[in-house]
Amino acid sequence: MVFETEVKDGILRINCLGSIYGASLEDSEVIMAKVIDSLIAERRVNGIILAENREYEYDSFQTKLLLEIADAITTILRDKRLVSIKKLPKGCENFHPAWFSWLQELVTGQLRGDPIGAYVNLIREIRHAKVKSKSPQYGRCFRLYLENVLLPLKEILDRCQLIKMAKPYLTGYHVGDRSLYREFFHPSIRPNFMYTKYMAQPPQGEAVKRYQIGDVQIEIYKIPGSVRYFYHVIPPEFRLSEDEYILLDGARRILEERRPKEFEMKDQEKMREIFYNIGIELLRDLAEQSGKTLTKKQLEKLSGILTRYTAGLGILEVLLADEKVQDIYINSPLGTVPVFIFHADFEECETNLIPTRTDGERWATRFRLISGRPLDEANPVLDTETVVPGGRARVACIYPRLSPDGLAFALRRHRDRPWTFPLFVKHKFFDPLAAGLLSFVTDYGRTYLIAGTRSSGKTSLLGSCMLEIMPRYRIVTVEDTLELPVEYLRKLGYNIERLKSRSVITRVETELPAEEALRTALRLGDSCLIIGEVRSREAIALYEAMRIGALANVVAGTIHGESAYGVFDRVVNDLGVPPTSFKATDLVIICNRIKTADGLHTFRRVVEITEVRKHWKEDPVEEGGFINLMEYSAKKDSLRPTDILLNGESFILNEISKKIREWAGRWDRVWENINLRARIFGSMVEISERLKKPELLEAETTVASNQMMHILAERSKRELGSIDTELVFNEWLAWFKNRAKSKAALV
Repeated sequence: MVFETEVKDGILRINCLGSIYGASLEDSEVIMAKVIDSLIAERRVNGIILAENREYEYDSFQTKLLLEIADAITTILRDKRLVSIKKLPKGCENFHPAWFSWLQELVTGQLRGDPIGAYVNLIREIRHAKVKSKSPQYGRCFRLYLENVLLPLKEILDRCQLIKMAKPYLTGYHVGDRSLYREFFHPSIRPNFMYTKYMAQPPQGEAVKRYQIGDVQIEIYKIPGSVRYFYHVIPPEFRLSEDEYILLDGARRILEERRPKEFEMKDQEKMREIFYNIGIELLRDLAEQSGKTLTKKQLEKLSGILTRYTAGLGILEVLLADEKVQDIYINSPLGTVPVFIFHADFEECETNLIPTRTDGERWATRFRLISGRPLDEANPVLDTETVVPGGRARVACIYPRLSPDGLAFALRRHRDRPWTFPLFVKHKFFDPLAAGLLSFVTDYGRTYLIAGTRSSGKTSLLGSCMLEIMPRYRIVTVEDTLELPVEYLRKLGYNIERLKSRSVITRVETELPAEEALRTALRLGDSCLIIGEVRSREAIALYEAMRIGALANVVAGTIHGESAYGVFDRVVNDLGVPPTSFKATDLVIICNRIKTADGLHTFRRVVEITEVRKHWKEDPVEEGGFINLMEYSAKKDSLRPTDILLNGESFILNEISKKIREWAGRWDRVWENINLRARIFGSMVEISERLKKPELLEAETTVASNQMMHILAERSKRELGSIDTELVFNEWLAWFKNRAKSKAALV
């Protein structure tokens, strides 16, 4: 058959559609010979693509292996010693035909399709010639054959990297066995209906974990000599039959003609439903036209894949479906580097997925339409969010003006369901006492900032604090990029109004500046106020409101900073808030990533809970304005209460108690309430783990538990005249155990 061949941008592309030999050079000597012939004719090649129903792409290193073989063949054919066997001395004429025929077959035949086999045959011929060289009658002929033909030929092939790599495996090797080529050639595979390339071959290493997310298989490998793990994902789209690939490719081509319009983009759920239903009918029709019948299950599987690559985000959806994946990094230049992820258990990992430039352009268009924000030369950064089946994420897109190597992306995956205090206790982010303390100050309407470095858990902690607000209170959130779990809280019955402000990075003129969004929030009535992140001049408006008492309920937000003083410095010196206005902050909670001694692992922890006292005038550090209530102990890997907290000397907690008749002057009652909450959180974790019911720590049960604690406390006060925390806990425990046994506990 005739193979269509072209070279573009240094990539040799060979169309193998309809080939009876397949499209894999490691499996077929015919295909390998065709590739090497093409490389002999065209030297400026740094990549190879063999296209069939799937594209098999070989990277620059694998291409170089074959280029060296092509060079070797060219060198051999140009060497007059090697092609002029007939010039050997008289008396050797009887051997000329056999030698010439063998050499011609080796160089123009076997070396093109099976260079390793050709080398093995050469070694055998050398061995045979050495034996014959000892013959009294013809030894001189064979010595000249060795010196002028075989050994120079071996010297040329010995310089080829492919031969060097194969030598350790040649003992017992059978000529014609292609398994050795599969050790060295690992193409990335791209089905025609998608653009992302995929490394099918698992890496050389130890598989340390295997798990499945739906119909997606995931394997984690530890690579010898590498500090980074390898995340090998096998989505269903890479395990289809050839007939299914053909159907999907045909259906995609038809659907691509009906690109989603902008209004459809904004309603992602509706758009996916439309494309899924269209896909079912389209695939059924295409199957019938080709004389095939698909079962309902096959149609649903194929239509789901088709929807992912037409209305969805393609391979990104596979990664976002894994709740262990926390960050996704797609670096430029696209098409040459794999996707990297940050895994909850194995931290930064390399993946077997290689996005192409077409992937990047499609994602950029999709994010631009979803967000309504620009991404172009004038606006080279786009901040937005995306929601797909199984996951939601914050997205940062970088345009070529800022990234000289082309488009790049970073996605921060948010948990499908909100983090909760019990979940944080389980994962040692903080201990039950810290959870009880934060629950208490949230319940009683104080102001606090959650600070930390990037990826330290600030937003997740803020979202969990929202669950500690009783659903009876209204909540207003202000964010420039939507990350807080507002939709989920609405499903739980919360009364929430969400405001979206202008991003300080993208500066979209059609969006309100953060300070105006905040002032609007203050006009929306008595509400708890949650600020996604305090970034810019809106901090002045926020502190003005807190200073004049415009906010009667809890006010909380996140901010970048590594210490209480670091937060003060940023708010005052960077954001322009007067120093004394900072006193409106009651608590600063510091999160951080803690490293292990070997430097290879990190984990998230709350490392300080600091109260801001009100007596200082200029510098809270010099004047004792920052007092730690809890501090992180590296030795015990937990937060420990300070003497200030244990002795009831907290200014903020005493301010709360002054305004509650039953607690005024009774620190023991305040401490009992904090510890009641701590015991509840700790018991939730203990019972959940004992019963192996992780769903007991999720938002539904956490919110129900908080409400039940308040209901039982109210009943105790009504019946006994005061809150008996021991009685409340025992009644709560009976309620929780009963819930744990019932279906109501299921998420």
